[in-house]
Amino acid sequence: MKEGIHPEYPAAAVSCACGNSFVTRSTRGDFQVDVCGACHPFYTGTQKLIDAAGRVDKFRKRYAGNAAKDAAKAAAATEAAAAAAELKA
Repeated sequence: MKEGIHPEYPAAAVSCACGNSFVTRSTRGDFQVDVCGACHPFYTGTQKLIDAAGRVDKFRKRYAGNAAKDAAKAAAATEAAAAAAELKA
């Protein structure tokens, strides 16, 4: 291998949004991450919603009434079909 072509690979401190921090090696220096091995759902076995700027709440508010509307439409369609079948008989 050629000498002098590889970048420096010093120790780097990584800090997570959950408060966990650890030291690894990196060419980019110290940095922050949103999710680490201590808080990632795959490793912890728990589910945690990461809500960026209220997007999850906005989605739930927008589509909360749709389930009730769909159920009402289905019930009305069933009643209409039953009335039509009764008229034919």
